[in-house]
Amino acid sequence: MVYGYIRVSTTNQNLARQRSNIEREYPEVIIYEEKYSAKTDIRPVFQRLLRNVKSGDVIVFDEVSRMSRNAEEGFEDYRNLFDKGVELRFIKEPQINSDVYKTALDTSIEMTGNDIADIYIEATNKVLMILAEKQIKAAFEQAEKERILLSKRTREGMAKGRKAGRIKGVPQHQKKEEYAKKIIRKNNVAFGGSLNNIDTMKLAGISAPTFYKYIREMKGDKPDETM
Repeated sequence: MVYGYIRVSTTNQNLARQRSNIEREYPEVIIYEEKYSAKTDIRPVFQRLLRNVKSGDVIVFDEVSRMSRNAEEGFEDYRNLFDKGVELRFIKEPQINSDVYKTALDTSIEMTGNDIADIYIEATNKVLMILAEKQIKAAFEQAEKERILLSKRTREGMAKGRKAGRIKGVPQHQKKEEYAKKIIRKNNVAFGGSLNNIDTMKLAGISAPTFYKYIREMKGDKPDETM
């Protein structure tokens, strides 16, 4: 049987692209689809798929990041499925399809019975396995880095959006403050005007605490000649 696993991290995201990519390559595929929160690693649909597959079956992923969000766990699942006899295929990273890993095993050199020669053969076989594992792990690690970077950019974008929203919501208050300060600067005795503090507050339409707050802030301000 050929199974496909597709997932997104939020219910607002669309699974259609992943489904289309897999079905284009494997028209008879049985798709398991999952929408789950990025805040948890619990994936009931994926766990059900793992329970259902058996030796000789194939699981297809659109990309390695769909198999796991974590590099270590992803490679562990990869090894467990490989040892179970399940073939793994990745549309966008065919270089880590499980047949690549299997090739490394199949090309292992048989021992000769010669102690010295076998030391070199064993070392060569280990190198082949290490290289295969590194290639697979690297793909999971890259996917994890991209996910973390995307998450960081998303958070930064949201923070900027919130900041922009706050700035956007401020102008009315800011205009009122600027207007009041211009009144104070032009008319209050502290700035060479003719009005005392009480009359300045009335003209500016502000309370006493606000008036004295503005006075403190304006001590370092440059004179504004315009009104």
